[in-house]
Amino acid sequence: MEAYAVIETGGKQYRVQQGDILDVELLTTEEGDSLEFDALAVSNGSELSIGTPVVDGAKVKASVVENLRGDKIYSFKKKRRKGYRRKIGHRQELTKIKVEAINA
Repeated sequence: MEAYAVIETGGKQYRVQQGDILDVELLTTEEGDSLEFDALAVSNGSELSIGTPVVDGAKVKASVVENLRGDKIYSFKKKRRKGYRRKIGHRQELTKIKVEAINA
């Protein structure tokens, strides 16, 4: 089992390993910038440390690959026999990050 960490950003929690690339909620950073996240939980492969709320001294270093927009999602409402139809589209702003290192 490999080392992993759990981080929180954008109101969501992600389980990450070194080298992972993931899309998170938009961050106010430019492409190529480095980020540091506090770890909520850290595993070195054999034992797991869980923080209250974060693990002391545990950091996850990541770099911004790009800022992008996600796929378009459609929401459609309809009431039968009433002629009521509503179509709404949404496209989320995302930041693609790459996990460089997990320091426990």
